[in-house]
Amino acid sequence: MSFEFAWPWALWLAPLPLLALLLPPASSVGAALRVPFMERLGAQLDQRQGNRARILRGLLLTSIWALLVASVARPIELGEPVAQPTSGRDVMLAVDLSGSMDTKDMQIRSQIVNRLTALKVIMGEFISRRQGDRVGLILFGRNAYLQSPLSFDIGTVRQLLEEAEIGLAGKETAIGDALGLAVKRLRDQPAEQRVLILVTDGANTAGSIEPLKAAELAEAAKVKIHTIGIGADRMVQRSLFGDRVVNPSAELDEPTLRKIAAQTGGEYFRARDTAEMNRVYTEIDRLEPIEQDDQALRPIIELYPYPLTVAILLACLALFAAMSSQRWGFAQ
Repeated sequence: MSFEFAWPWALWLAPLPLLALLLPPASSVGAALRVPFMERLGAQLDQRQGNRARILRGLLLTSIWALLVASVARPIELGEPVAQPTSGRDVMLAVDLSGSMDTKDMQIRSQIVNRLTALKVIMGEFISRRQGDRVGLILFGRNAYLQSPLSFDIGTVRQLLEEAEIGLAGKETAIGDALGLAVKRLRDQPAEQRVLILVTDGANTAGSIEPLKAAELAEAAKVKIHTIGIGADRMVQRSLFGDRVVNPSAELDEPTLRKIAAQTGGEYFRARDTAEMNRVYTEIDRLEPIEQDDQALRPIIELYPYPLTVAILLACLALFAAMSSQRWGFAQ
């Protein structure tokens, strides 16, 4: 802990009352403004009774002025330095909410769930580990929407992901528009911090920008894109005519996702089940953090209310004494 004044220049106000001694005596002739109280005060001061009252009065007024000056100078107490996270990554997440994300080919704790439900669980844990990073969220289907800008408030970002619903942005898949929106939001960040993680289970079927064209824009803006293809390769469908094995990820455009990642310096990951999805996010966790100088913040405790309160109390005391006690020289 250490003590200091935030505005030390205000201490130069302390000798200001001494300037009153240099002023010539005020003339009562032609006065523009008459203050009866001040005239009365002057008359009473001429009748002060002894040195003790004068000294006490001087000490009181001096104390009030000193406390007021100290308040204006803003005394503060600095706490012990608190280390701040310095990883410094800005991570934008783009999540597919198209109709195919409702396919139930994932399993969590022995329960079959759809792809979005599994994604919320695994990606939610990934977001929670992003302490010190800024995380943003884009949701896309037929259209792409910025659900959360880059923020240190990862709890809110995770909550927004939890509230996302299939079809919220349309049933189709606008991968190119999602990439374009992410580039727009990341291009103003330091070059080494621009990271996008795109998760989809299909191919581009909507939007105004082709995915590979958007990847070119990302490359020009130095945005690194990691792409994740989600969905099982094998699923058993039961019907009246018996069981048959199908590939629920037949529509997944892996070649395009690989090209997007390769062109921007990122990686392509395949998540066929929740175990693989966990491994994907664990791998992404190992992204090299941005090297920054160590930073520490020192909490500031404002102390000016204390001298200000004492000054007000003393002023009230002086006023009360002046109005009610003969010993201050303000008798009726």
